[in-house]
Amino acid sequence: MKQSVQNHFQNLTCPSKQVQYEAYQSIMDILKKPVDWAYEVWDELVNELSSPDPHARSRAAQFLSRLSISDPEKRIIRDFSSIWAVTYDEKFVTARHALQEIWRIGLAGNKQFELVWSHMEERFKNCEGEKNFTLVRADLIQSIKSLSFYRNDDTRSLMVEEWIESIPDEEYRKKYWSIWRRKMT
Repeated sequence: MKQSVQNHFQNLTCPSKQVQYEAYQSIMDILKKPVDWAYEVWDELVNELSSPDPHARSRAAQFLSRLSISDPEKRIIRDFSSIWAVTYDEKFVTARHALQEIWRIGLAGNKQFELVWSHMEERFKNCEGEKNFTLVRADLIQSIKSLSFYRNDDTRSLMVEEWIESIPDEEYRKKYWSIWRRKMT
C-alpha cells in the first residue's frame, strides 16, 4: 500500500473533522477501482464494524462494500452478515450510509450479487416495522437501480416495479417511482 493511502487511513482518527472528512473522501475515491492492498486493511475494517464509534462502523461498512471488487478470496461472503448488521445500526445515519453502499458488493461477482439481492429483497418487503422504513425503501430502490445499472443487467426490473406497485401509500409509491425512473449518469 502506498504511503499516501496509509496516511489517509491514519487521518480517519485525526482530531480535525476536516482532515477526517478529506481522508474519508480520498479513500472512497480510491476504492472506485480495484486495489491490490485490500487484505492489508480487511481484518481491521471487519473489527471496526462493531466499534463503539458510529463513524468507524459506518466507514468500515462502506469501505468493505467498495473493497469487495478487490477480494479474489471472496471474504466478503464470510463477512457479509456483519456488514449487513450495520444497515440496522442504532444510529440511523450510520445504518443509512451502510445501506447506501452495500449494493456495491453485488458488483464483485454472481454469488455476491445473489447475496446482496436476497437481503435487499427481504428488507424491502419486510421493513415496515422499522423506524424510517420509507427512507430505507427509498435507499433500497436507489441501491437496486445502481446495482442494475453498473452490472448492465435489468432482468429483475419487473420484480422491483411490482414491489413499488404493491406500496399502498400513493405518496410513497410516487416517490419510489421517481427514484426508479430517474436517469442514471
